[in-house]
Amino acid sequence: MSDTQTLIDNRPPSVASLFIDRVAATPDGEAYRYPVPSASGEGPDDWKSLSWGQASERVYAIAAGLIALGVQPEERVALSSATRVEWILIDLGVMCAGAATTTIYPSTNAEESAFILADSESRILIAEDAEQLAKARERRTDLPDLAHVVVIDPAGFEPAEGDPEGWIITLAELETRGNELLAKTPDAVTERVAAITADQLATLIYTSGTTGRPKGVRLPHDNWSYMAKATVSTGLINADDVQYLWLPLAHVFGKVLTSGQIEVGHVTAVDGRIDKIIENLPVVQPTYMAAVPRIFEKVYNGVASKARAGGGAKYKIFQWAAGVGREYAKVSQDNFRRTGKASVPFALGAKHKVADTLVFSKIREAFGGRLRACVSGSAALAPDIGYFFAGAGVHILEGYGLTESSAASFVNPGEAYRTGTVGKPLPGTEVRIADDGEILLRGPGIMQGYHKLPDKTEEVLESDGWFHTGDIGELSADGYL
Repeated sequence: MSDTQTLIDNRPPSVASLFIDRVAATPDGEAYRYPVPSASGEGPDDWKSLSWGQASERVYAIAAGLIALGVQPEERVALSSATRVEWILIDLGVMCAGAATTTIYPSTNAEESAFILADSESRILIAEDAEQLAKARERRTDLPDLAHVVVIDPAGFEPAEGDPEGWIITLAELETRGNELLAKTPDAVTERVAAITADQLATLIYTSGTTGRPKGVRLPHDNWSYMAKATVSTGLINADDVQYLWLPLAHVFGKVLTSGQIEVGHVTAVDGRIDKIIENLPVVQPTYMAAVPRIFEKVYNGVASKARAGGGAKYKIFQWAAGVGREYAKVSQDNFRRTGKASVPFALGAKHKVADTLVFSKIREAFGGRLRACVSGSAALAPDIGYFFAGAGVHILEGYGLTESSAASFVNPGEAYRTGTVGKPLPGTEVRIADDGEILLRGPGIMQGYHKLPDKTEEVLESDGWFHTGDIGELSADGYL
């Protein structure tokens, strides 16, 4: 048995267990960075850090606070917030309480938010701010199971007529209640974590309702424990990395990035404000980040527009460099595939050095200057965009997965990546192409089913574990999709 398979087979039942192990191993190591307004209130944000030990104090307080409110294992705690460090701490707190997080996009309207809260039977809603609270207030009579709303950022909200006594509390108050419980019962959280089983529900993510009401995808603790081990076993991340995390954590693509980080113990800088990405990258100087194709398209179009605005000569240089970069990437990838070496002819290499000096080095600096690789998913990346960035030294590793497969099923391997493919299956994930071309998946990352929808589950999930993705694909001879 390979070391990778042994690692996956011996995974713990939950990421909550992995988190406890991580804190014990590197309590003083930096875990998270997050932005705060500068002292002057002007200019770029300042960044603060949490060590693993400091993060665990807050996670335990949140978990114990939920226990104090009566939350039982597998009961749902909804979380409606943009990506911020508190999202991660709360999600870990929910899991350490043995409960399950129902994710809600902060952009979801009141009607659909109420449907998700009711369908999931969420006991607690953790709302980012007054805007998210207002949605729950508007539909409170439709939510008999919702015992409390916990507000992360209490600025701007006032008690309203009709609010039940104690219905709204702040996150700070929840943590205070948790610390009071821990003072009386120090093992309250660790006992909950020890009791978690692999098949216990950890996350409920509702897919988009483009063809009717959203469906709740049931993802147990084992899905995330597997993802933690499998993603790290690819060798794409290591303990020295700095991840820049801006993706919506309500989406499975953003959520999966938190599991591998706990396993390997690297730093994650968290800021979900899309309008701050360009400003943040040179400050954070990440070594890797995940993104969706539109971000790379926006960067490319921005660089092209800036070159065009600089005049005819500057734009011609950019166009020439872009062509050289694409050719360089295609030739080097083809040669690596055939010989194992990313070599190019001397003349093309010489042109690429000039293009790098004139154009590409500036693009890498805009990404912070230390970026080793990006992972792209959720939609197809245009090959021309992929080859351009590959030629510029910004390596985009395309991947494939679905909510129902815990996000990551395929990802391109490091230097052996191939633009225009989504790579190879993660270790432990099986793939089969049906006669009609449909991609079928099986493995520890596949969902339990759709929440309270057994008929819908049976339509896509066979009794022997094969999941019908509904997507069409083709495997190459050496396993790339």
